[in-house]
Amino acid sequence: MSTKNYSTHTKKYKLLISSIHSIYRLINSTFEMDDLISRLCKLICQIFKANYCLILHLDPTKKYSVLRCEVCEGKKYILDKKKKALNRMENKIIKMCASIQQGRVLGVPMIYDDVMGVIIIKRSPSGAPFDNFDRDMLMTIIEQAIIGIKNLQLYDEQQKIVLGSIKSMVTLLDTRIPQEYAHSSYFNRLVTAIGHQMHLDEKQIESLKYASLLHDAGKIDIPLKILTKTTKLTPKEYTIIQRHPVKGAEILRHLQILKPAVPIILHHHEKYNGTGYPSRLKKEQIPLGARIMAVADAFEAMVYGRPYRERMDISSAVGEIKKKSGKQFDPKVVEAFLKVVKKINKKNYLQRGR
Repeated sequence: MSTKNYSTHTKKYKLLISSIHSIYRLINSTFEMDDLISRLCKLICQIFKANYCLILHLDPTKKYSVLRCEVCEGKKYILDKKKKALNRMENKIIKMCASIQQGRVLGVPMIYDDVMGVIIIKRSPSGAPFDNFDRDMLMTIIEQAIIGIKNLQLYDEQQKIVLGSIKSMVTLLDTRIPQEYAHSSYFNRLVTAIGHQMHLDEKQIESLKYASLLHDAGKIDIPLKILTKTTKLTPKEYTIIQRHPVKGAEILRHLQILKPAVPIILHHHEKYNGTGYPSRLKKEQIPLGARIMAVADAFEAMVYGRPYRERMDISSAVGEIKKKSGKQFDPKVVEAFLKVVKKINKKNYLQRGR
């Protein structure tokens, strides 16, 4: 082999190794299928110096795409779902279960037991035609990408099972607690909206979602006469109420997938100034998710009222949250809450229901 050819091959294999590493980092950085597919499109354009990339993720019948993502000239991607019409080249790749290489156009199937998708890339007329190495490299990259896609599919299925179990637990809890004591259907959305406003990552948002559904799980062990009492609680009764975060954490700590949500559940009644319960934590000692939950929980209680507390209008409740910023609540969380609450549809928010 000549020195020139050796140098060319060395560069190509370095590119292949670097590309596989980039794909590996990508598939381990997201839990959202749309995000993975769109970022994969852009990355493939960069690797192959292409000005166009199409990724089709097919349904089991192969008659339409479950997900269709396009990147053209590096511009914002187009993402469509359940598109039935496939063009001639797409259909040919699917039926032949083989790659198609036509000058500056390269299409390959995504195969996992069977064809599960198609990737097509194109270069501009000024670009070099694709060669066999480009085809082999794209197929190698796709093998890595498919692992990420299949893992996300399994993850999504697992999440649906877990969320179903959680909702069953919430339903069980609700059978013991009168509707006027339960949270509205908007509570979960309020908590996660604050989390998004504070730029929490996907895993943190997921933990917030679970915690918002199960933060009162410990109340299942509290006598109903205490839960529904309309007069002031006695010191003994208040002590029993204060145990519910600890009890909830004890009930849920054995579920591995809920492990990140347990500290939020345990500490959602702590106060920023250190006067809350169960551990009298203060400021940043309190988990961020618990600080978010504290604001949302208080707002919800004020807006909907409780049998032992008169209902407030939204403006008054917001005023109370502002007043207690830096004392009961984390000022940064309050700031995020105020931005979120401006977007609330007040009429819908005040309509109770799950």
